[in-house]
Amino acid sequence: MAPSMDPSEGSSAAQTEGTPAIYLCLSTLTKRSDFLTAARCGRKSVASMTVQARDRADSLAQMRVGYTCSKKVGNAVARNRAKRRLREVARLVLADQGMAGYDYVLIGRPKITASRPFYRLIKDFESALKVLHCQPPPSGHN
Repeated sequence: MAPSMDPSEGSSAAQTEGTPAIYLCLSTLTKRSDFLTAARCGRKSVASMTVQARDRADSLAQMRVGYTCSKKVGNAVARNRAKRRLREVARLVLADQGMAGYDYVLIGRPKITASRPFYRLIKDFESALKVLHCQPPPSGHN
């Protein structure tokens, strides 16, 4: 009789079994060059944030997201709060409306990102994505 497979014994399928699908295809931008490349592509400013989107044009099904808040947003506590809110908005919205192979950068706005009602942040991000996904790539895109 074969021993039963315990899910906690290091099986990669078992490790991802309880993880929502969005976490499997969503990673965080960490390299400055990725942020700079996204800055040269499509951009949409809404009331609570600016969203940049870049189609990487590769075969990977992974979405990547970056978050940034300048010192204009406030001190470290205010910037961290704004980035936490942006992370949660991205997690909720990109599960349904994100496109595979895209890089997204969410840029916080002074005083607004941290204080705007959360449902309005979600609506702002959704409206920005609709516009960005309909835009053709810039002519100088590499």
